[in-house]
Amino acid sequence: MPRDLRAVLFDLDGTLADTAPDLAWALNQVRREQGLAPLPFEHIRPAVSHGSRALIERGFSLAPDDPRFEPLRRRLLDLYRANLARETRLFDGMDEVLAELEARGLHWGVVTNKPAWLTEPLLAALELDHRAAAIVSGDTVDQRKPHPAPLIHACELAGTDAAHCLYVGDARRDIEAGRAAGMHTLVALFGYLDEDDDPATWSADALVATPADILRWIDTAD
Repeated sequence: MPRDLRAVLFDLDGTLADTAPDLAWALNQVRREQGLAPLPFEHIRPAVSHGSRALIERGFSLAPDDPRFEPLRRRLLDLYRANLARETRLFDGMDEVLAELEARGLHWGVVTNKPAWLTEPLLAALELDHRAAAIVSGDTVDQRKPHPAPLIHACELAGTDAAHCLYVGDARRDIEAGRAAGMHTLVALFGYLDEDDDPATWSADALVATPADILRWIDTAD
């Protein structure tokens, strides 16, 4: 185990929880309302970690300054908020990872760019809100990832410092934020990576193919 590891922090969408089915559903509902056919799930999934703007760009091929963009984005979020946990689940094996971390006396938490009005009810629906030592959303502090401030704040909530934390995420900004904060970092290859992503170049400590690999890395890393 890395010396004195005391906490493991997770990105939410595409790392801790598989939220893509519900976000893809909401996007396709907006497309149906606009008289468009639904998009294949495989086309939508890689955009999920990048938020509602990326989803609207992918779903409608609109630039953010297009006057149609923001109303469509608001409609997407309204539909998603009302259907946060239709199919969303922890990734296979993640519940066992969390239970093992707790058994070892390690804190765990969530640092996401998702706003709190979506993060908090989702974690409550997954019955994780009272287990997490830290929950930091995209609007908890003034900065968002890739800035390190949300991760540093999560460490404070968990009662430790960045040097004793591990951050797991599925996007380049997650690894940039973790490294800038002075944390160990892992790339979740089971998350929402796009075909153009090259996580081997992100300078993380390691790439993990499954949630169980997180524990394996903890057990074998120096």
